[in-house]
Amino acid sequence: MNQAAFAPLDFARPEVSVERRDAGVVIVRSAQRLAPYSRCVGEWLLHWARETPQACFLAERCAGGWRELSYGEALLQVRQVGSTLLQRGLSAQRPVVVLSDNGIDHAVLSLAAQHVGVAVAPVSPAYSLMSSDHAKLRGIMELLQPGLVYVADGVRFAAALAALDLKGVELVCSANPPAGVTATGFASLLGTLDAGAVERAFAAVGPDTIAKFLLTSGSTGEPKAVINTQRMLCANQQAIAQLWPFLATTPPVVVDWLPWNHTFGANHNFNLVLRNGGTLYIDDGKPMPVLVEKTVANLREIAPTIYFNVPRGFDMLLPALEQDQALRRQFFSRLQMIFYAAAALPQSLWQRLEKLSIQERGERVVMVSAWGSTETAPMVTTVHFPIERAGVIGLPAPGSEIKMVPAANKMELRVRGPNVTPGYWKRDDLTRGAFDEEGFYMIGDAGRFADPDAPVKGLVFDGRIAEDFKQMSGTWVHTGNLRVSALSELAPVAQDIVVTGHDLEEIGFLIFPNVAACRALCPDLDAQVSLAQLLADERVLACVRAGLQRLAAKGGGASTFATRALLMQEAASIDAGEITDKGYINQRAVRTRRADLVQRLYSNAPGSGVITLG
Repeated sequence: MNQAAFAPLDFARPEVSVERRDAGVVIVRSAQRLAPYSRCVGEWLLHWARETPQACFLAERCAGGWRELSYGEALLQVRQVGSTLLQRGLSAQRPVVVLSDNGIDHAVLSLAAQHVGVAVAPVSPAYSLMSSDHAKLRGIMELLQPGLVYVADGVRFAAALAALDLKGVELVCSANPPAGVTATGFASLLGTLDAGAVERAFAAVGPDTIAKFLLTSGSTGEPKAVINTQRMLCANQQAIAQLWPFLATTPPVVVDWLPWNHTFGANHNFNLVLRNGGTLYIDDGKPMPVLVEKTVANLREIAPTIYFNVPRGFDMLLPALEQDQALRRQFFSRLQMIFYAAAALPQSLWQRLEKLSIQERGERVVMVSAWGSTETAPMVTTVHFPIERAGVIGLPAPGSEIKMVPAANKMELRVRGPNVTPGYWKRDDLTRGAFDEEGFYMIGDAGRFADPDAPVKGLVFDGRIAEDFKQMSGTWVHTGNLRVSALSELAPVAQDIVVTGHDLEEIGFLIFPNVAACRALCPDLDAQVSLAQLLADERVLACVRAGLQRLAAKGGGASTFATRALLMQEAASIDAGEITDKGYINQRAVRTRRADLVQRLYSNAPGSGVITLG
């Protein structure tokens, strides 16, 4: 095994500036200044196409192996497609909308649009493929007014396309155009190159040019289009490069499923690979039953140097790593770092990952996280120093300022910097309401210092301000912290948890079950047994009951544990805004939509299915 791969990572020295103001307000900044950054994303591609034209940039699964695209080939295709987009007269007012999952054609189209100053809007495939009414998709199209819509497979998206008014909109498909619809083949976009027009358009792209629109989850209403400028994307990657200097000496190799319609997968991961001349293997798996096997198959072949995922992804991948020595050896063979984000990582998952890395390589792999949002492109803070447990989100990146404002018994975090959005497309009202009087974006999260006496040890994520609530006693319940703690204690049965108990004496849990884990607890049950029967099995109920007891035994008062829980048979609904495409549960939406279950939890005669602490 190559021990050189396990050399300590070259991180920037952690330094922080803290300014304390009246009324308990604290301003936290990096002590490192943000260095000059690229004018636009296209400059990165141009650089690597000249320096390493034969190096593999992107790879995706195809029959018999991997389809690869080098940096030189990528630049040629980007310029060809960019020329075609200019001929179509596209712009921010008539953007490119992408409905499909990650793929090489998707990447080329997106980079081509950005290269010539045309905005691109990647939309979650869930709005097309998981929705039953396509209402949110129609709302997105009405907001963006695209000039071109792209899908990889026209037949797969036929129902969604049929629900849209595509009059005056060009439909582009890589394969299988839907019957009865006029569609352009993606290959035809690689037409005659008007080099002069492309060069002029590329030269006109500046830091304030709109690169893309990213849609928020729309969990509390219609999706909002967050403006992402070239400045935001380039400043963010420059900050990462300054904090993680090792990227300059070891081009990253990444195997990643995280969707490009989300800021984590696109602005952070995809752009990190491109900015540093690395290789991205597009993982066609997802953290879902059956689909996770595709991720496992890809990781059997490709050993990443950095592995990115969300907590649910690690939860789904860990059993395979624990049971398969060959997979584990390959996964850790050149792994420099594990990175989690998008939601808090339960400590139980952190410990299992650590255990596996020690088992395989004799030492702990570096584990880090970061914090930000769609509106911050996304990184505001990142970890670039050793941490001992989940929850630490690092220190402000160069260029980012964090204002910590007292809110109830927490500190609300607000953000200012070149990576922050100028606002929401066609929604000046939302834009005005998103910033305070000093221009800090009000992100809605809370944070605190890991060590109040040593700010350099980083900030800790302290939950969403809007998710916290008070019990009847007036005691605050910190939903985010409680959820993470409960997921650790209720493993493996609980996939996710919604906390109840607003203005009540006791806390309850609505549990989205991990069905595969529940079946594993009951190996004698027939595979065809109904979900209702499975969730009613005493072995499953006993596992939840024991978890409730362990949580209560930790102490801390009635706001830190639940006295009752209910396993839900219905999965979270994207149409109802209960879940985002990356799997994050909206607490309020679930409680509102499932008010009958909350009422059942607290009924004097709750009946079967309600598990009580006893």
